[in-house]
Amino acid sequence: MDLLKNNVGKVDRIIRIILGVLLIGNVFYALQSPIGWIGVILLVTGIFGMCPLYSLLGLNTKSTGEKIGLK
Repeated sequence: MDLLKNNVGKVDRIIRIILGVLLIGNVFYALQSPIGWIGVILLVTGIFGMCPLYSLLGLNTKSTGEKIGLK
């Protein structure tokens, strides 16, 4: 089991980055809580395209084309 394997698909990465930025922005705007750390985790996993939790659970959200390098 490789925890550093690229296992996050394109759509999943976009959603993670958007949600991460929104959660981090909430911390600076109005919501003063630890929810910003969730945003940081989502942003980092979205940028790098790997999720250690997905590796532990055996999940992969990449499409078939992405897995073989077509997309």
